[in-house]
Amino acid sequence: MWRIRLVYAFIALFALLIIGKAAYIQLVEGDHWREMARKSTIRYASIEAARGDILADDGRLLATSIPVYEIRMDLSPGVVSDALFSRGIDSLSTSLSRLFRDRSAAQYRAALMHARRSGEKYFLVKRNVSYNELVQLRQFPIFRHGRFRGGLIAIEHTRREMPYRTMAARTIGYEREGVFVGLEGAYRDFLEGTQGKRLMQRTSGGHWMPINDENEIHPKNGMDIITTINVRIQDVAENALRSQLIKYQADYGVVVVMEVETGKVKAISNLSRNAGGSYEETFNFAIGESMEPGSTFKLASMIALLEDGVAKPDDIIHTGDGRIRYHNRIMRDAREGGHGSITLTEVLAYSSNVGISKVVNDAYKSSPQRFLNRLKSIGLDKPLGLEISGEGMPFIKDANSQGWSAISLPWISIGYEIALTPMQMLCLYNAVANNGRMMRPIFVEEIRQTGRVVKSFSPVVLNRSIAGSSTIEAVQDMLVEVVKSGTARNINTPVYQIAGKTGTAQVAQTRHGYRSASGVMYQASFAGYFPADRPAYSMIVVINNPKGYVYYGSQIAAPVFREVADRIYASHIFSPRITDEQPILADLPTFRNAHAGDLKNIYAAFDCRLIDPVEGQWVSAVVSQDTVMLVEREIIQNLVPDVSGMGLRDALYLLENSGLRVQFSGRGSVRRQSLNPGTRIQPQSTIHLVLN
Repeated sequence: MWRIRLVYAFIALFALLIIGKAAYIQLVEGDHWREMARKSTIRYASIEAARGDILADDGRLLATSIPVYEIRMDLSPGVVSDALFSRGIDSLSTSLSRLFRDRSAAQYRAALMHARRSGEKYFLVKRNVSYNELVQLRQFPIFRHGRFRGGLIAIEHTRREMPYRTMAARTIGYEREGVFVGLEGAYRDFLEGTQGKRLMQRTSGGHWMPINDENEIHPKNGMDIITTINVRIQDVAENALRSQLIKYQADYGVVVVMEVETGKVKAISNLSRNAGGSYEETFNFAIGESMEPGSTFKLASMIALLEDGVAKPDDIIHTGDGRIRYHNRIMRDAREGGHGSITLTEVLAYSSNVGISKVVNDAYKSSPQRFLNRLKSIGLDKPLGLEISGEGMPFIKDANSQGWSAISLPWISIGYEIALTPMQMLCLYNAVANNGRMMRPIFVEEIRQTGRVVKSFSPVVLNRSIAGSSTIEAVQDMLVEVVKSGTARNINTPVYQIAGKTGTAQVAQTRHGYRSASGVMYQASFAGYFPADRPAYSMIVVINNPKGYVYYGSQIAAPVFREVADRIYASHIFSPRITDEQPILADLPTFRNAHAGDLKNIYAAFDCRLIDPVEGQWVSAVVSQDTVMLVEREIIQNLVPDVSGMGLRDALYLLENSGLRVQFSGRGSVRRQSLNPGTRIQPQSTIHLVLN
């Protein structure tokens, strides 16, 4: 019996311990464990704020967030009755199959039936559903009864879209695995907005579903940024670059167009060849790629020579047979046999390596740091401080640095042993066009919240004067001569004046030289501005590693510059400078938008020179004194065409053939159109024209 009593005592004691522990948990730790239980089934989740839009300078969308929906269904009998489910399951399955075309009606029916038997309250029907599809879903059998009788649960998310696809994609930017690039990253704090909070509950299937809660904190949408990018100029630049890259099968290419006075970047294109042989934006070479610029750098050397007073534009330079030895290396001119004795202006115009290096070496060989300091005083050794991250660092060595050698000075004078990005080089040419004032390139004009300007950005001056006025005027004349009679004479045009400089640089492929088993790689470039008598835009074109025997900047890069400049000039009104010596001529009529055949008939009645390189139907007429040039206007399918300046007959023909219904008021030529040019045409859309 004593053993029985002992066992009984232990059991009783153990029971008392259990009761005591239960009481302790209930009374002392109860609040803690109840909170833990609540947290495991109920929690606050973040509500995404609508990310702000990125817009072009005229308000067109470059990047926007569109709503997409995750469709789920509460199939519990307490929500969808048995009668409603039985009556509508077949029709719902068929409707879902027709809408999404991803599964058959039988597969949808089997999945819904299984979820019904399991009593699922949060069954996934489809992800990434568009708003238009959601509108149709709400009319489907069962779903048409709404959330509380039909079980339809639509959870909104946002997806970033770029209406113009790859246009300036690396500059506009995007997000990859939590990393933002381009303007999306630079202005992330403004674009993101403030997230909201929503109460969520865990269902029996382990999913989280929202609870209607009056305390829900609504998100605050992000702000919009208005960029300096012009869609028309961007489109022209990108198409011209792509065509040239395809023609010469180059590795990559860059075009940047900048407004001279302000530094506003109007177009920036970076296209590189992918594994499939097509071209896309994968890296921002214009901003991030520091390389030896080659002959376009000769402008900086010329500024140093003139500013230090060691040479004059009309000095005679003896270049001999186009060969000169510096220490253990021979420098050559591109022209076989050399240029003989030429002026300093012709040295730049003909891009004589021997000529520029000889003048620089003779002037600075006893004090090379003086030359380097002059380059640095321009600001070429400093980054531009762009808002977009990833700017390549400029590099100009010192005469006492470890890498300095007996050949460094002459080779730096022609653009080697230094490194600059295309954007940094463009800023030098833009400064010359801007009478010596160097501007920081800017990409954003304003930040807006629901249409209200929150912040605006003014032009930023990096260097008020890179050189004296006499030096700037001299190099301006030299750059005009490059196009008139020098290496870029192939892009000279009688309609307007271009100033610029060609560049052809060998690309270093190893630490030890420029030649590899595959041969020598070249980089062709052209930097300049237009119209030269009243500069409005500066531009740089860089094309890396063109294939074949043609690789000079004049043949590869300069034609791209000319094509883009022609299109920009045709769409803008530039007032030519009129001096007292120029006679005042009666103006020929200009047409911004017209049919090519009509314009040819009109100008045939005038005593004028007609330049007609176009093949398409729709053109602009650019008039310069007695010369008229027709420039083809591109009509892109499914995008609203620009009919401003057209007569009503032409506008009706073009718009109605694009699928638009046309209404108009007034008479004369089109002054305004209700749908912005370049926007996507929606079926059965109506456009209103105002004529005057």
